[in-house]
Amino acid sequence: MLSINIPKHTTPDQYELSEVPSLVVERPTDILIKVHAASINPIDVKKASGVTKAVLKDSFPYKIGYDCAGTVIETGSQVTRFKTGDEVFVRLPECHRGSMSEIARSTEEFVALKPKNLSMVEAASVPLACMTALQALRGYDGDLQGKTVFIPAGLGGTGIFACQLAKNIFKVGKVITTVSTAKVPKVKELLGEGVVDEIIDYRKYDPKNVIPPQSIDFIFDTTGNAMVYLSLVRENGAIITVSILTSGDVLQNSSVMRRSPDKQDKATVPFPIRIALNIMDRVRVMRASRYGVKYASIFLEPNSDDLDSIRGWVEDGRLRTVVGSSVGFRDIEAVRNSCQVVFDGKGGVGKSVVVFE
Repeated sequence: MLSINIPKHTTPDQYELSEVPSLVVERPTDILIKVHAASINPIDVKKASGVTKAVLKDSFPYKIGYDCAGTVIETGSQVTRFKTGDEVFVRLPECHRGSMSEIARSTEEFVALKPKNLSMVEAASVPLACMTALQALRGYDGDLQGKTVFIPAGLGGTGIFACQLAKNIFKVGKVITTVSTAKVPKVKELLGEGVVDEIIDYRKYDPKNVIPPQSIDFIFDTTGNAMVYLSLVRENGAIITVSILTSGDVLQNSSVMRRSPDKQDKATVPFPIRIALNIMDRVRVMRASRYGVKYASIFLEPNSDDLDSIRGWVEDGRLRTVVGSSVGFRDIEAVRNSCQVVFDGKGGVGKSVVVFE
């Protein structure tokens, strides 16, 4: 089968489109999916560049991508929730990474039926980013209803979902976000009326000078600037980040360390690295505690239950996606360029998707 892959850790300009061994049902819990579309996420391109190679040894060719939407083409004997022909979407587990391939393999604990009102391209843009936002918002210790929440980069891949989830699902009282000048008028158009209450043009204004000190209950840090905004958070407020390295303990227990479908089969974070990550995380926790703020860095834990909830919210109109760009699977130069935009983290709106003709 054709797959976008790399022979060694590298940047998007070196991605290849080539034949790799086709996938088959190996275990009775396996599901094979014909991929119709796969989205590009920061973790896809960052991990392909080798950011985790010190703690997780990858095999090559390294197939790229975690998110996809497609059609079930074969199932193992123990699969009960899906059948051939079902249209599904999934955030693949680390051990089955490779959504930018003609065929993807997963187990049903990660797969959900595709929202009926989304195309394959739209559905592929949802799983990783939306589940990440959902799990981050759940990280607030208490009820977010009526609270004030700051979500930087509201038109980024994760921000688009975080803003909508905050307002439409968690019933947040006030959502504040940041975008560049050109994107300010697009927020209402793309996310819906009344989703974002305050838009800050970060090219003109520093959020620290616009948002009053100690007026925010919760910050979902999508940009890695969690510590910069500490003074904005009320006592007993919280910051959850997905853009700063977690502690070594969180990393060790995360799904990214799973080497096979067996939950107990995990790679081990080298002890010195685990301790170093723990120390750096502890420093941030202590720094936040001086403001009376809870701080945590999390990893996404993909699962079908969250995807089922997301499907329901999409189908009842409370959640929409934004596909900013799409490129053909066989146009490797266009794929490289789209992946580079995500790698650089600049200029994009919504999600970028690779489409399989």
